[in-house]
Amino acid sequence: MDRTAYSLVATDLDGTLLRGDDTVSDRSLAALARVAGAGARHLVVTGRRPAPRVRPLLDRLGCTGLAVCGQGAQVYDAGAHRMLWSVTLDRELAETAIGKIEAEVGQVHAAVDQDGVDGLTLIEPGYLMPHPTLPAVRVERREQLWSTPISKVLLRHPELTDDELATTARAVVGSLATVTMSGPGTVELQPCGITKATGLALAAEHLGLGRRRTIAFGDMPNDIPMFHWAAHGVAMAGAHPELKAVADEVTTTNEDDGVAVVLERIFGTS
Repeated sequence: MDRTAYSLVATDLDGTLLRGDDTVSDRSLAALARVAGAGARHLVVTGRRPAPRVRPLLDRLGCTGLAVCGQGAQVYDAGAHRMLWSVTLDRELAETAIGKIEAEVGQVHAAVDQDGVDGLTLIEPGYLMPHPTLPAVRVERREQLWSTPISKVLLRHPELTDDELATTARAVVGSLATVTMSGPGTVELQPCGITKATGLALAAEHLGLGRRRTIAFGDMPNDIPMFHWAAHGVAMAGAHPELKAVADEVTTTNEDDGVAVVLERIFGTS
């Protein structure tokens, strides 16, 4: 494959570029260095991590440019430590959406990501963080989740699977919010119409790049809009079946350097 075919490499983090222990392998780092050496740009596009929680990872990757965070609701400038663009989820609409979901499936447990470069993740009683390395602040009552502007709501159900909860949520929420599933235990409500593709398109435009020369990597259904936007979508071997169904190819797992395997084919190994 022509190494000049792509000028933008968009990668999800959890389950894609990151290994299970939240590290990036030396092989993947070397492959990303070759991307930069070829004059292409690497753009992190993460769903479950808002800007404050992605900053340490960007530092480890040596990223000082843009990153798309919070399911596409945030375009963050890591070098300047400022939000280039962000959109919030109306808190009244979020409460209404949760009420509609609970009317169908019973009580759910909720968390929110606050807006801003220093926003916190707040969790109500009963909510268990699906990713133990992501910090959170526990509140005593659900009303406290709405104390400041938020970028998204995270939901868990004590019995339903993620797929079951997401399917029900989509059926009853309608235009109140966009429902996504970005990983185990991670069903989310975000502003209506906002997806990873929204943030990726804005970041690409800011960089003067386009979809026709973009390759994207992911592992969950929330990556589907990003795959539709990009010229080429690569699913990890352990990806959700819904994403594999729309992918242009499937690589190895994140533990087996699946991103690097494809980038080495495109950009070479030396």
